[in-house]
Amino acid sequence: MARINLQQLKHSYGSTSGGEPDYALKEINAVWEDGGSYALLGPSGCGKTTLLNIVSGLLVPSEGKVIFDDVDVTNMPTSERNIAQVFQFPVVYDTMTVFDNLAFPLRNRGFAESEVIPRVNEIAKMLELEDSLKKRAARLTADGKQKISLGRGLVRKDVSAIMFDEPLTVIDPHLKWKLRSKLKELHQRLGITMIYVTHDQTEALTFAEQVVVMHDGLVVQTGTPVELFEYPKHTFVGNFIGSPGMNILPAENINGEIGFEGCLIKTSSKADLQTLQGKLEIGIRPEFISFVDECSDSNNSSAIPVEIIRVNDLGKFKIVEVKHEQHLIKLISPEQYSIPSLSPRIIFDPDKTRLYADSWVVD
Repeated sequence: MARINLQQLKHSYGSTSGGEPDYALKEINAVWEDGGSYALLGPSGCGKTTLLNIVSGLLVPSEGKVIFDDVDVTNMPTSERNIAQVFQFPVVYDTMTVFDNLAFPLRNRGFAESEVIPRVNEIAKMLELEDSLKKRAARLTADGKQKISLGRGLVRKDVSAIMFDEPLTVIDPHLKWKLRSKLKELHQRLGITMIYVTHDQTEALTFAEQVVVMHDGLVVQTGTPVELFEYPKHTFVGNFIGSPGMNILPAENINGEIGFEGCLIKTSSKADLQTLQGKLEIGIRPEFISFVDECSDSNNSSAIPVEIIRVNDLGKFKIVEVKHEQHLIKLISPEQYSIPSLSPRIIFDPDKTRLYADSWVVD
């Protein structure tokens, strides 16, 4: 296992028309601790697979260093990094048995059968493949084959880290949940450094202790699932994490106070608006917006008059789309709460309302 240190990492696949490097991966500095579980999360094209390939040794970065513990491995091939990689499509030898597939990495390194057999049996038990050891791999389902790919990474005790590149994309939704749970269980039992690439926020948030959110070649935030939900440092994080995502609305300076289309808005920010530059926005998650109770809060100065556009009833709660001026706002209302029909107004929870300048949160 290894502590992975990324220092001033950049990568370019080509140049712009002016001859300058066109960076697919912009400067990244990060430390992934030994034994941690990390997810690289972001949309297609954000740079997460490029970063994974640099760490695994499939790609040499244009700039910067990759350090495993205290060893500079930037120019080392994958074979010298002790990296195991599990790809989107399972790589198995169909003509071999499950046992021989799992034993292959050990036999390839010259281990004696007296060491191979107990280790393969141990990993097969962890992955619930014991009953399939004598079967040919071709007879297994997609999730069974993906377990073999995972097992080949786990069977070696000298692995520095296991990399997962969209490993559950081709798996049935129900089996995805089972495999994801198995991965989390194996990480807790073995303590191996695991790095998981995905565009699916559910996979990332349920698997990883730390989620690395990437956007346009940058790491915009690294944090726990709770931190990313409660305190997104960038508007992309707020909008990408959550279903529905955070409402991002234009903000303005109204005599030193934060305003939205003429309505004063209280936020968690204590910043002096006179010192801020760039485009101002407020971010508020649908979970932290509520309708004003006309009986008890009729004079609330922060209430925003809205028009109800759509109500989607999902059983335990409703997703309500409302409109103020030309801006759509989504809020989540508990099932037991009624939706006002006359002159509806909404209010934002001040402690959960964030202020952003040029897309970055203002503390």
